[in-house]
Amino acid sequence: MNFIYLWGQSTTAMESLRIAMFSWESLYGLKVGGIAPHVTGLAEALAGRGHEVHVFTRDGGCGPYDIVNDVRYHRVSCSTCSGIVGQMDRMCGDMAEQLLATERLAGKFDVLHGHDWHPVTALARLKSKARRDFVFTFHSTEWGRNGNRHSGTYEHAEISHREWLAGYEAKAIIVTSPILKREVRSLYRIPSEKLHLIPNGITPGTVRRSVDAGEIKRKYGIHPFAPMALFVGRMRYQKGPDLLVEAVPHVLRRRWDVKFLFAGEGDHREACQRMAHELGIAESCRFPGYVPDDDLKDLYNACDLLVVPSRNEPFGIVVLEAWDAGKPVIGTDAVPLIDNFVNGIKARLYPESLAWCINEVIGKPKALQWMGAQGRKMIERVYNWGSVAEKTERVYRSL
Repeated sequence: MNFIYLWGQSTTAMESLRIAMFSWESLYGLKVGGIAPHVTGLAEALAGRGHEVHVFTRDGGCGPYDIVNDVRYHRVSCSTCSGIVGQMDRMCGDMAEQLLATERLAGKFDVLHGHDWHPVTALARLKSKARRDFVFTFHSTEWGRNGNRHSGTYEHAEISHREWLAGYEAKAIIVTSPILKREVRSLYRIPSEKLHLIPNGITPGTVRRSVDAGEIKRKYGIHPFAPMALFVGRMRYQKGPDLLVEAVPHVLRRRWDVKFLFAGEGDHREACQRMAHELGIAESCRFPGYVPDDDLKDLYNACDLLVVPSRNEPFGIVVLEAWDAGKPVIGTDAVPLIDNFVNGIKARLYPESLAWCINEVIGKPKALQWMGAQGRKMIERVYNWGSVAEKTERVYRSL
């Protein structure tokens, strides 16, 4: 029998847990967005605490089974036929079968933990047919992803229903920010006693590196001495790239040489490019689309600041990435992490306010450096995977 010691409880030996995580994405499978680094980082941190961690996820060409950094990955086939709901139904069926097959070979898991709406059907099926309780993490809601509004489509309604089902069926629910906690309570009437607030994490030093900022800027057609504001994320209504484009003329009136780089794909990318042309600011904006992870790290280290103009932002992993690179963050009131005028500046949800915040610091190197350093201290103290894993383990043991 394996035992571990909980931090702060060194006199009490605790039995290690067998943990099964369910996620539609991971860094060692198919990566789509921000859930992948969360699931992988948390799984590795829990494994580092002595637990046996299995991740059930989709295959991204890595094979059906693998062990990476002491985490066991079980991958199911990834069908792109039909819509997202149909794809997730097939994935959930395969995941449930994989879990039961694994248990027949190696014994029962102590904890089942699902991430976001995608694996909910698998978890609900396991609870109904095998009497298995589960933990569920909300990383966002369908309402929030749609920019704080309901769309009325079948997929929107079905995804929202599955989020409600997770809230109803889960034994314990984790949310990553106070804003998201209020959101899920309001939308799905989840009792407060089921909700546990545990933030996302990052491994300090993952993003920070020494770069030639001028050379990085030249790669995107930007003068090496020009100040650069960076947007990172999906180009969609929720993330507010259009608000930042509208803010650009107000910034340029104060500082004509500032450049704005929008790193990301999405259904608003072309509209934002058109808007930039219509506003006469196309020369000040760059829209490279998808940027690979390694190049993205270069951009974080080469930029002056990150702008997060989101209408809805349940956490904001990009904020942690910018802080790791020592860069301050300008974000709207929807961004929960920023300590105003300490590690960034909070703007109101309109272009003129974003512009004011950018203008307040863009030409002040000492202020930029100081705010970025405060952000880096926050990830070292609060948003590290060791702390996140410890809090998650407490939830597991409370079941």
